[in-house]
Amino acid sequence: MHRRVRGGAAVLALCAALVPGCTASAAPAKASVHHERREPLPLERLFDNSAVSDDERPGDADFDGKGASLSARDLTAAGWTPGRALTVQGARLTLPDRAPGAPDNVRADGQNVRVGGRGDALAFLVAGTGGEEAGGTGTVSYADGDRSEYRLTAPDWRRGPLATKAVALPHVNTPGGQLAERARLYVVTVPLAPGREVTSVRLPRATDLHVFAVSVRADAPDWTGSWATATSGHPAVGPWTDRTLRLVVHTSVGGPRVRLRFDNTFAAAPVRLGRVTVAVQDRGATAREAPVAVSFGGASGIDIPAGTQVFSDPLAFVVPADTGLLVSLHLPGPVAAAPVHALAQQRSYLSVPGDHTADGSSAAYTSVLTGWPLLTGVDVGGGPGSVVLLGDSITDGDKSTVDANRRWPDVLGARLRAQHVVPHYGVLNQGISGNRVVSDRYPGDGVSTVTSGVSALHRFDRDVLAQTSARTAVVFQGVNDVRWGTSAREVVAGLRELAERGHARGLRMLAATIVPCGGEARCTAAVDAERVAVNDWIRDTDVFDGVLDFDAVVRDPADPSRMLPAYDSGDHLHPGDKGLAALAGSVDLAALVP
Repeated sequence: MHRRVRGGAAVLALCAALVPGCTASAAPAKASVHHERREPLPLERLFDNSAVSDDERPGDADFDGKGASLSARDLTAAGWTPGRALTVQGARLTLPDRAPGAPDNVRADGQNVRVGGRGDALAFLVAGTGGEEAGGTGTVSYADGDRSEYRLTAPDWRRGPLATKAVALPHVNTPGGQLAERARLYVVTVPLAPGREVTSVRLPRATDLHVFAVSVRADAPDWTGSWATATSGHPAVGPWTDRTLRLVVHTSVGGPRVRLRFDNTFAAAPVRLGRVTVAVQDRGATAREAPVAVSFGGASGIDIPAGTQVFSDPLAFVVPADTGLLVSLHLPGPVAAAPVHALAQQRSYLSVPGDHTADGSSAAYTSVLTGWPLLTGVDVGGGPGSVVLLGDSITDGDKSTVDANRRWPDVLGARLRAQHVVPHYGVLNQGISGNRVVSDRYPGDGVSTVTSGVSALHRFDRDVLAQTSARTAVVFQGVNDVRWGTSAREVVAGLRELAERGHARGLRMLAATIVPCGGEARCTAAVDAERVAVNDWIRDTDVFDGVLDFDAVVRDPADPSRMLPAYDSGDHLHPGDKGLAALAGSVDLAALVP
């Protein structure tokens, strides 16, 4: 009897793989068979569960074993259409090319999946259905015969954090009707042995863990990150229709080629980029020479699905170091809300109606923008890789001189360029004003006036691990946590987790001590005691590879709870230009070398 049940499940599995209309009603039984296969198969040959239903026929899918499913209409509205290749966290994942109601995912039960490529991480499109996080341990097989273990966990599709989701959909389909409840899908990455070619992946045994797609996130050895910023929220904008944004960014290193990265982080719907150009800045919105068009897969524009990113095609364009670039993007519109980095400390520009991406003059750019919408990265060809600075408003440059590029990451970049002892790394500023280590200010979903970002713990994968050619990361956060009641113990636990996650990916991890803020309204004696406790741990721990003692650099010896007046911007919380220069000047450049 037992053998006949298993045989029947195998027949159903074959049916599900070959016939789109075949039912997946025996999904749990089918999942128990696949792990006995020795030869790896493409993931789609192993699909044994139907997660997506047509809104008119919700009973055709049963994602969670209780009849609930994802809405095909909602996925389409988000730009997540069957068979589409999406990029999330730098990894390219192809959505199952299946009709609603057909098997479109695997319940993880030790199946051996054919996966190829070299890279720094495996990326999985996943979700759990057991009401809580689901996961387990799997194995990666390499072409040289070696293996490595990995741990994969996925948040629940109805209860998991919105801050880390790849996409959130507005409904859950059930046989009894559609529920107005957020459904989530996640992209989770796990580290790979560096430099080795992957041949297959054995999934964990955790049948509440559903896998829709898997791929190797490729290395980017031919690129160095020159400029980057972190998405801090998703506020209302404009609305913009048939407008051109001319965004001004400042390079840290140069190169003979360029590619641009745009992110539709936190969004619920796709955004359309029309024509996009790049130019070296002369002054303001004026280009030094005629802007040059970039392409996307050979096309002049592209739709960016909700929660995903796009890279432009490589362009032979000489990017000078330490120079302003103008990145101009036409939004055919309408765009009523957008992912934005709110505090740019750099003026960018908005045009009158029309596509003005090719304009060399500033005449059409009549309005000023104070943030960076959509654009998140500028990479240049070649180079030694990048240093990523994860921080809050002090790293973001709050109170530094606007348009002067006097943030401490800018000064650090200048120091690197001026010497020939260590490599000229790109410097990527991932500071967000108001950001915290362990709690989200912005919830990670929906249109909001809050632009302080999700926590460092929740954005670490996107803003550090997925950054182009990252070699070393510096974590300089914690003051906002203690100012708003988080204990030193909780901050330390968060910092420890960041260090461990960075080390697992091969990054050199440095920590900076929290600078004093005595005199600011929330920086009471009790808060300062928590700050000092965090700093004591940073100085004494071996969890990080090195310490940047920024506290010691700017504190007033006569009152260590305060900054030296010469370094204080005047609000007692943020260093001014001189203080930021002192922070950057104190960094031992050799400490940045892995």
